Amino acid sequence: MNATWSDEQRRCLDALGYALYRPVAAAAPHDDAGTPLMHALLLAARLDPAAIADAGGWLRAQQVPSLAQLRNDPAAKRTLWPRLRALRQAHAKP
Repeated sequence: MNATWSDEQRRCLDALGYALYRPVAAAAPHDDAGTPLMHALLLAARLDPAAIADAGGWLRAQQVPSLAQLRNDPAAKRTLWPRLRALRQAHAKP
């Protein structure tokens, strides 16, 4: 919905303390390697995030769902946990 406010409506809303927001374009996709979620996934797999040069590539190679999938798809979240358990077992300290 695209609402256009008249000058009078804007003054009234401003007087009531409401802030008018305008839609902005979506930000360009960014590298997920430095996100807290990526960091948490690597730690959950018992890996040092600083030791992995391409964290996103490593997680893709391990068939971990992408961060966009994890944020938006419940099925991807459900498949994540068995995969992380397998990674933890593979990197278990003796």
